[in-house]
Amino acid sequence: MKRRDFLKGASMLSLGALATGCTNPAKEGTATAIHAVGNKNMGLQIYTLGNELYAEDFSANLKRIANMGIRNLELAGYDPADRKIGGIERTDFKKMAEDAGLNIVSSHVNPPTVFSGAAGRENRTGRDGYFSGDMKSEIVESFKQIADDHAELGIEYLIQPMMPKEGINNINDVKVFCDTLNATGEEIKKHGVTFGYHNHNMEFCKVSDNSTSRFMGDILTRPYVEGEQIIDIMMRETHPDLVKFEMDTYWTIMGQNDPVAMLTKYADRIELLHIKDFVVLGESGALNFQNIFNKFFENGNQYYFIEIEDIDSGKQFERLEKSATWLAQQDYVK
Repeated sequence: MKRRDFLKGASMLSLGALATGCTNPAKEGTATAIHAVGNKNMGLQIYTLGNELYAEDFSANLKRIANMGIRNLELAGYDPADRKIGGIERTDFKKMAEDAGLNIVSSHVNPPTVFSGAAGRENRTGRDGYFSGDMKSEIVESFKQIADDHAELGIEYLIQPMMPKEGINNINDVKVFCDTLNATGEEIKKHGVTFGYHNHNMEFCKVSDNSTSRFMGDILTRPYVEGEQIIDIMMRETHPDLVKFEMDTYWTIMGQNDPVAMLTKYADRIELLHIKDFVVLGESGALNFQNIFNKFFENGNQYYFIEIEDIDSGKQFERLEKSATWLAQQDYVK
């Protein structure tokens, strides 16, 4: 099925053009109008801004974010090697964020032993490495420092943003991966932080007991496999008290799934949202954000984060301002 056909067919669910609640994104320079809309709990995944966040005056850039009506931050860019965030000392980052009126709620960090690309690691993410289970203790050990550093920042959630690029081919592979997620969550919980997992589209690929196809490519071009979606296995095999989920709305529909259906089926597991459109929020009309937000809040959740891809565009601040303005104008957004 082609992506455009899926989106068209899903328009009867929570996807497709909106009948209500979809206005044109605001033009650049409308930050002052945001404050007139009301006080909302808007968050930002700082990956959105790429290098623009650190260009020129970092402190001023944080205040620029706050002036858009954004209150919460989700970090990206923590480096386990120097224990800094985007090259900035953790305590300095926190102080400047607080001075700007921003609260650091969450952070995305992958286990460095698998994802850092360090010498000797590249070939350890396949069948004879990570997924044979021999890296679990090493991964959990690496998260001790990561969790300690983030607990110092006072964050609530530490999120693993993706799975390894290779090696998950069948149901057993997924179970081994989930076993490591559970162990990681147990360790992080000791630091007073909640562990979670963030999806892309690959978690919606299907695997069986004996499937062999790698899933990392585009889900819509991957050879069809009879079986069960990886995300459903993950929900079943991870412990609810140890692993929560952050649903990325855009990648969920790219995985041919309905965000509202996911929020309904896994109401007790999904606690965070990435609010993402093709570029600027509300511009494509491809996601029914009203239904998504209504269900998310109905489930008792509060934290959602704007994320915009294409971080090297040179236009990320402009796109963020348009997105924040549009989001603030929606009555259903808290």
